[in-house]
Amino acid sequence: MKAPFFFGWRDAPATSRRLRGADAAACARLHRTSFAHSWSVAEFEALINEPACVADGIEIGSSLASFILSRRAADEAEVLTLVVAPGFRRHGHGQRLLAAHLARLAAFRVRNLFLEVDEANAAALALYRRFGFAVEGRRKSYYAKAEGKAGDALIMRRALA
Repeated sequence: MKAPFFFGWRDAPATSRRLRGADAAACARLHRTSFAHSWSVAEFEALINEPACVADGIEIGSSLASFILSRRAADEAEVLTLVVAPGFRRHGHGQRLLAAHLARLAAFRVRNLFLEVDEANAAALALYRRFGFAVEGRRKSYYAKAEGKAGDALIMRRALA
């Protein structure tokens, strides 16, 4: 079900919705804008169609502007990826997307949500901290960087119940 809302950016309407397998190509294109090691269309299609995957996005007009994917296991879940298109960053998309996603995971009775985030990604860290995520650990050299180096990931957790 689509839920329209307006966020004031150039007065464009935005719609939050669940992702479908047909969104895999748009997800792969958007993912390439944010990660040096991006996922393929086939990988996104498999994830989105997986019963344990929770996949949400925000559309502006007919374009996917942001999305988030999580995988559930028992009463826990892990955010696999969250991407906001470069042209739509700093306009509240990440906040709206994450808030809706957390509510959806809570409806699935998820009690704890985990994620990994590049320790150098200040915007993502600020978003996750704003939503009550706390650092639980670190993965050395987890993220591939465009310049061939690797960055550490912070492991974060948030209780949902």
